Amino acid sequence: MASLTISSWNVNGLRAAVRTGDFQGWLETSAPDIVGMQEVKAMPEQVAEALWHGHGYNAHWHTAEKAGYSGALLLSKPIPDHVSLGIGDPEFDREGRMIEADYGDLTLITAYFPNGGKRGTDRLEFKLRFYAAFLDHANALRASGRGVIFMGDLNTAHREIDLARPDEAMKGTGFLPEEREWIDRLVENGYVDTFRRFHPDTPDQYSYWDAWRERRARNIGWRIDYVFVSDDLLPRVKRAFIQQDVMGSDHCPVGIELEV
Repeated sequence: MASLTISSWNVNGLRAAVRTGDFQGWLETSAPDIVGMQEVKAMPEQVAEALWHGHGYNAHWHTAEKAGYSGALLLSKPIPDHVSLGIGDPEFDREGRMIEADYGDLTLITAYFPNGGKRGTDRLEFKLRFYAAFLDHANALRASGRGVIFMGDLNTAHREIDLARPDEAMKGTGFLPEEREWIDRLVENGYVDTFRRFHPDTPDQYSYWDAWRERRARNIGWRIDYVFVSDDLLPRVKRAFIQQDVMGSDHCPVGIELEV
């Protein structure tokens, strides 16, 4: 049976990752079939299409209204049956956060979930509203009979094993009870954190490191980038991975291999 490698990467500025060559190096050596990218911080005309067209990818963008902010990009070797941008609410969609692609009876979503900002700010409320809208949307897709994969930077670590310093993390957003409870609800609604399904007790597996005091070199990080699948798809997931050695961003790629 054939398989697809599906990767997610918050590049935190695609143009910067291109300038250093880290993006090209990763795309050429890892060669995933589908790539969902978040926080690209660019417009299509600002990045040369040849970077991926030569490797057989078609591209779909969801850009933010604000220049140099947020933005999502889907690169796909298989041509989707249909692509839609955003979640359907202008409050969220003006920030360029989500791309949805249909492949047969499967819907794949790459999403850049909001950062909650400092504790107690309006951005935390914005984040929780986006969370609620996203879960409703995913559940509607499932109710229509579709298998669902969603991936991206959720901007929340789920369990203490998913970050190096949980006590420190509790001082700000990204590890608040109400944020973590939403991931609990994902699981209760039948979505599976693929990495933890394959690596339930493996510590020190992070996808994001603050640039402060060389935390990446010391692996003081957070696992806030995920690939979730609806539970009906779980038997088709062959492996889940984090590519901690890939540079070019303060995040690294994560992904799965899926039988098709």
